[in-house]
Amino acid sequence: MIVRPATQDDSTAIAAFWNPQIRETVVTFNSVTKSPDEVAQMIAQRPCFLVVEIDGVVLGFATYDQFRGGIGYAHTMEHTIILAPEASGQGAGRALMQVLMDHARAADTHVLVAGVCEENAAGVAFHRALGFEEIAVLPEVGRKFDRWMDLVLMQKRL
Repeated sequence: MIVRPATQDDSTAIAAFWNPQIRETVVTFNSVTKSPDEVAQMIAQRPCFLVVEIDGVVLGFATYDQFRGGIGYAHTMEHTIILAPEASGQGAGRALMQVLMDHARAADTHVLVAGVCEENAAGVAFHRALGFEEIAVLPEVGRKFDRWMDLVLMQKRL
């Protein structure tokens, strides 16, 4: 297993495992799939965009960007982590997050934020195991699959 910075060449693989999760799950409230070009643009624009390879195949990514606009939030980042189903249970998520948190610390990030759908119990448990604290639940702020969903805000001080 290797965690490394993403390159433009990874964008097709990322879109291939991310888009089914956008279409079929609540790991994101987004319901608009990403083209490889859109993923490549994200890779180019984000301060950190990592991938995990297992047996030479890209099966996950983690990235972060500023939590909200404005200078007052310059040291607070929100992250996204997505794994292909076949990467689950192999330590890939933890490996990605460790490298991501190290990068964020080195970049003078004070707080890392996670927004997790309340229905995604595995996502909440994963972040809790990494030392994230549940800060708030925002009722019915997300909408997907024709229903309202709650967002759990979690944070970790680095």
